[in-house]
Amino acid sequence: MIRRPPRSTPSNSSAASDVYKRQFPPEPNGYLHIGHAKAAFIDYEYARIYDGIFILRFDDTNPVNERKEFYDAQKEDLKWLGIDWDKEYRTSDNLPKHYEFAKQLLEEGNAYICTCSEEEIRKNRREMKECKCRNESPYEWDDFIKMKEGQAVMRLKGDMSSPNTAMRDPVLFRIIEHPHPIHGTRFRVWPTYDFYGAVEDSISGVTHPFRSKEYELRDEVYFYLLDLLGLRKPHLMEFSRLEIRGMPVSKRKIKPLIEEGKVMGWDDPRLPTLRGLRRRGITAEAIKEFVLAQGISKSESVVAFENLEAINRKILDAKAKRYFFVPEPIKVTVKNAIEKEIELKCHPSIDMGKRKLRVGKIFYIPKEDAIKLKEEQTFRLKDLYNVRVLEKKDDEITGEFAGEKLIEGIEKIQWVGLDYIEMNVMIPSLPFKNGEFDENSLKIVRGYAEKNIEEVKHGEVVQFERFGFVRIEKGKDIVGILAHR
Repeated sequence: MIRRPPRSTPSNSSAASDVYKRQFPPEPNGYLHIGHAKAAFIDYEYARIYDGIFILRFDDTNPVNERKEFYDAQKEDLKWLGIDWDKEYRTSDNLPKHYEFAKQLLEEGNAYICTCSEEEIRKNRREMKECKCRNESPYEWDDFIKMKEGQAVMRLKGDMSSPNTAMRDPVLFRIIEHPHPIHGTRFRVWPTYDFYGAVEDSISGVTHPFRSKEYELRDEVYFYLLDLLGLRKPHLMEFSRLEIRGMPVSKRKIKPLIEEGKVMGWDDPRLPTLRGLRRRGITAEAIKEFVLAQGISKSESVVAFENLEAINRKILDAKAKRYFFVPEPIKVTVKNAIEKEIELKCHPSIDMGKRKLRVGKIFYIPKEDAIKLKEEQTFRLKDLYNVRVLEKKDDEITGEFAGEKLIEGIEKIQWVGLDYIEMNVMIPSLPFKNGEFDENSLKIVRGYAEKNIEEVKHGEVVQFERFGFVRIEKGKDIVGILAHR
């Protein structure tokens, strides 16, 4: 749950504003997922609790992975969640400032240009051994920015004997020749997270930045770097990442599924991306309630997707219109039936209007229900009348009208009548089973829906009675995506 944290004053705060500031800093290298939603909602809600400022900061310092489309896409996703921001900027716009801080570190002897290979750097870190570049490097900033990609990096002079591996001379800047989606080839030297995370939190005036628990070891680097630069130190807060059983809440796990063609894209309804969840029929209100219920504890826990479904079901139940849908239909011919038009409510307890259905002698019922019926058995076509089975075949049932009075204990069966449309419904399930991608995690159910479904708007979620909540997509054909039962 969201609770008011202590409003402590950041150290070195002479330049800090008294205004409480929070920020959400996504990297524009993909679409946002539900883990991002947790971070965004926590920061946003705290900013509102304290009547503070909420900042959207794009941490775009790795041009290889970033694309222009993701800036707008991430803003669209945040707005869909109901999150708005008071200020927006890009970390990449502040690179000239970063370069000045980098020069300061080098001139004061707190950083150095390292020409060791990545393998050498890793080996020396493991062995807690300083490399020759640390004290003998002849290179300055102006030399470094003229070097080729992979030729050198700029490292912090930390403590190579520290038990905290993050303090063993972390890399602060590297050369990347790839053009940036906004700045093109203007910059070729880019800061790492250790550098820009601390610097941007400080110079932007953020008072209480949040980071996920995985960065806890890097806190020492964060504050050490700010001390060296003489910059204000914010009140750093951390929380555990959101983990959902059977769902990859990480771009590192989602991206390969897309690149390998295992899923349809970032909006695949099996994925925890906001676009995937939205396409599935999960509401923004449900996501907010779900992620805030996890709170800001640092304790690791894995939650079930069913928890989100339960919240969403409660929300949808009060606003989703009801319609009839028959999966795997079996034909039923009813002798002595009268052709007529009936009127049914669009919701059993809330006034959402009524819909009309035309019925005659031909009906279709689900195969699952048809299999259970026996000759001479009487069942009820839901909200219509009773039918007695006269003859049963594998692909067809013949019956006769058996009265309109409801019989206690009688089997009620879903149906469609004379007017229906053929329709496929996608059934998504958890994409991972026992740690491996489940090739059968998306199934297609073929069936008939009542013709009134043609009046439903694209993207609207309805309830197919006795089947589940389904989001309707309208394109060349009308298709459905099951949100949950």
